Amino acid sequence: MLLILLAAVQFTHIMDFMIIMPLGPQLMRELEISAAQFSGLVSTYTITAGIVGLLAAPFMDRFDRRKVLVISYIGFILGTLACATSHTVGSLLVARAICGAFGGISNATIMAIVGDIVPPQRRGAAVGIIMTAFSAAAALGVPFGLYLAQNFRWETPFIFLVGFSILVEVALLLFLPNVRGHLENGIPASLKNFVELLRDPNAGRALLLMAAMVFGHFSIIPFLSPHLVFNLGLPEKYLSFVYLVGGLLTIVTSPLVGKLSDRLGRDKVFTVMILAASLVIFAIANLRDQSVAMILVLAGLFFVFASGRFVPGQATITLAVAGKQRGAFMSLSSCTRDLCSGISAMIGGAVVARSAQGGLLHFNWLAWIAIGASLFSIWVIRQVKVADHSRSASANEPEIIEAG
Repeated sequence: MLLILLAAVQFTHIMDFMIIMPLGPQLMRELEISAAQFSGLVSTYTITAGIVGLLAAPFMDRFDRRKVLVISYIGFILGTLACATSHTVGSLLVARAICGAFGGISNATIMAIVGDIVPPQRRGAAVGIIMTAFSAAAALGVPFGLYLAQNFRWETPFIFLVGFSILVEVALLLFLPNVRGHLENGIPASLKNFVELLRDPNAGRALLLMAAMVFGHFSIIPFLSPHLVFNLGLPEKYLSFVYLVGGLLTIVTSPLVGKLSDRLGRDKVFTVMILAASLVIFAIANLRDQSVAMILVLAGLFFVFASGRFVPGQATITLAVAGKQRGAFMSLSSCTRDLCSGISAMIGGAVVARSAQGGLLHFNWLAWIAIGASLFSIWVIRQVKVADHSRSASANEPEIIEAG
C-alpha cells in the first residue's frame, strides 16, 4: 500500500511533466511559438529540477523522508496552480520551473524511500510498481488531459492536476509513515558524506548509466507527438489514443519487467529492452505517412521497450550506494536525469526545424542520438556494482520504517 501511495505521487509528477509534450501541436499553433521555444518550455522543467536537486543533495539525508516529501509536494502543487493560471509563454515558463524544482526533490525522495524499505532482491519488482505510475499517467492522465485541452483550453489539464494532487497530499499526511532508518546512527555529516559520494567511482558509473538512459529516451520524446502529427500524418484528435495504448500496455509490462529483472538478472533484461527499443525508434523515425493502426502499434512498442529499460536500470542505480548515502545519491541521480533531459530537449530544439510544408525536419538525427546512447548504456550497466548489501526484510516488516 505504501508503494501504491508513492506511485500516486509519481502519477501526478509524470502527468504534469508529460502533458506539455502532446500539447505541443496545440501550443505551437495557439501561442505561435517555434520548435526551439517549445523545447524551452519542456527543458525548463527538467533543468530547474536538476539544479535544485544538485543544491539539495548534500542535505537530503539529514531529515525524515516523510517530511521532505510532504513539503516538496506542496511546492509542486503551487507550481501546477501557476501553470493553470498562466496566460503567456513567459509566465508558463516560470511556472514550469517551479514545478520542476519541487517535482525533482519529490521524485528523489520517493526513490530513496523505495531503496530504504525494499530489500535488494525485491528492488526490481518494487521499482516496477512505482513505474506503473508512468503507465497510468500515459494511459489515463494524458488522454484525459488532452481531452480537456482540446475541448476547453490548454490550461484545463493543470486545473485538474491541482485538484487531484491536493487529494494525494492529504493521503500522504494521513498514511505516509516516518522513514528515519538512515538516521538511526544520528544525523549524517552532510557535506562529508556528500564529498565521499562524489569521490565514489561506483556512484559515478551509476550516474553515467542514468545519463545514457535519458539521452537514449529523451532525445526524441519532446518531439514525438509533433513528429506523429506533422510527419506520419496522425490526426491530432488521435494523439490521446497513442498514450492510451502505450500506457495500458506498460501497466501490464512494467511489473512483469521488474519481476523478470529480479529473476533473470537486471543487466540481461535491460539489454533486451534496449535492443528492442532501438529497433522501434529506428522504425518510427524513418517511416512516412502511416495508417492510424500502424502508428498505434509502433507507439505501443515504443512505450513497452523504451520505458521498460528504466525498470532494471533504476533498480540497478538504487543498489549503487549504501543506505546512509541513498537520499543524497538519489537526489544526484534525479539531478542527472533532469539536467540530461533538459540538455537533450535543447539539442532537439536546435536540430529539428519546421519545413515550409509544416513538417519536422531532421527528426531522424535525434533518433540516431537516442540509439547511440541506448547502446552505450548496455556497456555502462555492467560496470555498476552492488553496494547495497542490506539484509532481507519480510513483506510485513519493512526494516527501517517507524510508524508515523
